[in-house]
Amino acid sequence: MKALIQRVKQAQVDVAGQTVGQIQQGILALVGVERDDTPAQAEKLLQKICRYRIFTDDGGKMNWSLNDIQGQLLLVSQFTLVADTQKGNRPGFSKGASPAHGEQIFNDMVQLAKQTGLHIETGQFGADMQVSLINDGPVTFWLETK
Repeated sequence: MKALIQRVKQAQVDVAGQTVGQIQQGILALVGVERDDTPAQAEKLLQKICRYRIFTDDGGKMNWSLNDIQGQLLLVSQFTLVADTQKGNRPGFSKGASPAHGEQIFNDMVQLAKQTGLHIETGQFGADMQVSLINDGPVTFWLETK
């Protein structure tokens, strides 16, 4: 599994002109599921997202995690994160999960996230989504599980 996480002041996801998920201070996580990913990998990636120390402490250093600040989390499925971009000018998606498997693993992650006690919002799996955000920093990191 892969995630591109961004520390945000706010973020939202719209589908067909309607807001389906919106957060204030926290993390926007764009999540890609590969064909061999498991629920255990979803749990591992979620824990890393929630524990990754990317928020500034009182001394101005990135020492606090989403858990530490009790921030909000917006999870958005993004199939294109798993693209193979090594050759040519067109991405390849052979590593990507099938829609059914991708949705199941993503939903597993969402259910686990809802058990954290944090405010959790999501996009809509498989939809044409418009994502807007105010990146705080900007601070952006690429996370993967094996």
